[in-house]
Amino acid sequence: MSNHSRLQSILSEGRFAITAEIGPPKSADPHKIRDKALLLEGCADAFNVTDNQTAVVRMSSLAGSVLLLQMEFEPIMQMTCRDRNRIGLQSDVLGATALGIRNILCLTGDHQSFGNHPEAKGVFDIDSLQLLQIIKKMQDEGVFQSGDPLRGTRPTAFLGAAANPYADPYEIQVDRLRKKIDAGAQFIQTQSVYNLEKFTTWMDEVRAQGLDKKVHILAGVTPLKSVKMAERMKFHVPGTDVPDTVFEQIRNAADPAKEGYAIALNTIRELRHLKGIHGIHITALFWEEIIPALVRESGLLSR
Repeated sequence: MSNHSRLQSILSEGRFAITAEIGPPKSADPHKIRDKALLLEGCADAFNVTDNQTAVVRMSSLAGSVLLLQMEFEPIMQMTCRDRNRIGLQSDVLGATALGIRNILCLTGDHQSFGNHPEAKGVFDIDSLQLLQIIKKMQDEGVFQSGDPLRGTRPTAFLGAAANPYADPYEIQVDRLRKKIDAGAQFIQTQSVYNLEKFTTWMDEVRAQGLDKKVHILAGVTPLKSVKMAERMKFHVPGTDVPDTVFEQIRNAADPAKEGYAIALNTIRELRHLKGIHGIHITALFWEEIIPALVRESGLLSR
């Protein structure tokens, strides 16, 4: 089994990367994953497979990632700490890398109260920072979190984490980024960017501390499809900053989807030329059919 991560190679060579999200279905139907993958073929270098996103039960990220591997697509398997303790998480790391998954995104996870099983018991035995440390130690030192040695092949994965320039308190977000880098994060995918001014200010501080030289930063872009979606992102999704000007553009548009697409297109063009940004992460949230046009019209296909 190859130890090669295509995404890691692209970023290490200084090329601009594109990742896109493929959300697993609320069913056992493998065609849902395969159909989305075929739709996005050639549009991204690697594809995030979410792990029960927003605490809603879906096909597992591990299974979705394996389905992509079978099609010769490169997955980024997301792992949240909400649903499994350190035993289960380390077990999944071994299993995933044994199956050929070479990119892992470590997340703490949305609280279960936001999902469709609010009465479920959240595990949160560890957080994303600790998960990064644990996997790095498994890779570099060949030991489990307990200190017991691995017996045989060590896992090999390109480790990622999330960053939110808009979370409160804003002042500590660069420090949180530094801690994740120190813990082992090699690439970062940010919260969706709507407030370009605030994101640029965050990146100014990231560059001032030299963190853009230590990790590959992929800026998040999520097109707004409707007024309802804009309202949800502005008022109900924690850590998302949709400026009033952007919200009014969507609300007053004759065609909100067309306006949302135009805003996303402009955002990608702006982010592409922002110093310290190494790529774009596109999350279309059940609007995946627009990603090919978005990538093409933004000029990213010619990169």
